[in-house]
Amino acid sequence: MIEKTIRMNYLLDFYQALLTPKQRNYMEMYYLKDYSLGEIADLSQVSRQAVYDNIKRTEAMLESYEETLHLYDKFQKRIAILDQLETALSEKNFEKLGTEIARLKELD
Repeated sequence: MIEKTIRMNYLLDFYQALLTPKQRNYMEMYYLKDYSLGEIADLSQVSRQAVYDNIKRTEAMLESYEETLHLYDKFQKRIAILDQLETALSEKNFEKLGTEIARLKELD
C-alpha cells in the first residue's frame, strides 16, 4: 500500500494539471492528507461510494497518462543515473562518467 501511495503521489505531482479541480482535490485529500473516504465524502457532501469511484477513475487516468508520457519512469531513471554519476565522480572513473552522461542524454 505504501508503494502505491508513493507512486500515486508522484503521478499526481507530474499530471495534476491534467485533472479537474474535483479530481485533484479528492486525490490530494486521499493520498497527500491521508483522509479516509468517509471524511472526504462528508467534506464534499457526497456518498462514500462516489468518492471511491472518483478516486479509482482518477488513478486509472493517472496510470494512463504515465503509460503515454513516461514522466515518472524517466524521473526514476534520471535519479538512478545521477547516483551513478556521483559514484563515478567520487571514484574518478572518467569512462563511467562518460557512459552515464550518454545515458542521461538518451532519456529525452
